[in-house]
Amino acid sequence: MNINEISTEGRDRIMGELKSVIKDAEEMMKNTEQQTGEGFKNARAKFESTLRNAKTELVHLEETIVERAKDAMHTTDEYVKDHPWKSVGLGACVGLIVGLLIGRK
Repeated sequence: MNINEISTEGRDRIMGELKSVIKDAEEMMKNTEQQTGEGFKNARAKFESTLRNAKTELVHLEETIVERAKDAMHTTDEYVKDHPWKSVGLGACVGLIVGLLIGRK
């Protein structure tokens, strides 16, 4: 498992949890439609507004993360194509360091 897979899994898990929270909040809103009282109605309206904003921000955040990941992959791809021997050397150095660290245990 490489760092990109870890980052992707973490991002996907967080996004899934945020979507779950929003879904649960929407479900709660449906279950409380029968409640009355001016204070409750005001709180409900404010909560609905906050929920809409959270959904919008979540979509924007997801788009931003995907765009940044694509940019990083593109930049890395260009660098490797422009400097293949530096990339091989860097990979060898990282492999050597990891090997030494594993060998010490």
